[in-house]
Amino acid sequence: MEQRNPGNSDRITREYLDSLLLEMRHIDNKKPDASFKLYGESFQTPIMMAALSHLNNVHEDGMVEMAKGAKMAGAVNWAGMGDMEELERITATGAKTIKIIKPYEDNDMIFERIEHAEKCGVLAVGIDVDHAFNGAGEYDNVLGYSMRPKTMEEIRTFAESTKLPFVIKGVLSERDAYKCLQAGVRGIVVSHHHGIMDYAVPPLMVLPSICKVIGGQIPVFVDCMIMSGMDAFKALALGATAVSAGRVIMGPLGEKGAEGVCEAVNRMTAELKGTMARCGYADVAHIDASVIWKP
Repeated sequence: MEQRNPGNSDRITREYLDSLLLEMRHIDNKKPDASFKLYGESFQTPIMMAALSHLNNVHEDGMVEMAKGAKMAGAVNWAGMGDMEELERITATGAKTIKIIKPYEDNDMIFERIEHAEKCGVLAVGIDVDHAFNGAGEYDNVLGYSMRPKTMEEIRTFAESTKLPFVIKGVLSERDAYKCLQAGVRGIVVSHHHGIMDYAVPPLMVLPSICKVIGGQIPVFVDCMIMSGMDAFKALALGATAVSAGRVIMGPLGEKGAEGVCEAVNRMTAELKGTMARCGYADVAHIDASVIWKP
């Protein structure tokens, strides 16, 4: 019999998301607009791709297909671990892409990939700091590459090495959010990396505290278990600038490639707009926590 893990962070996150209830506000409403701006670019939806990697087992040339789908939907594309040639093909689609780099032990590898991402014309670049250790407290190793935790000074050096906005993925505390601001980071992703640690606080539970630390100075993105436009609305209401949808996109990607990705994003965006309409918000920027009821 399959054993249930009570500390599964994805399950805990899903349960918290589902526990958040919404007011309905119908009087004086207007037709909603889900568009938003990020780093000087305009997008049709705040529902973005997640920083996925190695999608060839989902669809042939899956990372490139995902980028094509994001462009079709007017969404921000993200790219995780992958070689330089793949990033060149991703950005050649015209998708506005944020490139996330692993926290390699060798900082020269990070600087090299930042420089390459800049040459590829990405929208922003960054690292996912939550891949520094494995579950046994040893330095992580990803596909043969040794990882290391990064100091605030190292992060500042990475951020200062590029003209691009530098993003940190894997922030799940006020403490790290504050350190990111101090290091000159220009965006953070509130995330537990799809349950990389048991009993991790749900991103939406800690999001309001993190947003209070950030104080609107930089964008705050959210991922983990964003499965619908309703989930996206709740994240935006609690302070997120935009959200990333990962595994909910992979099924449509596998079935129909770029077209499936576009359809999935459009479907989630339509649900987001429907929720906005029934909760009294005409645009993404004004969605706020006053509509949320917590148990």
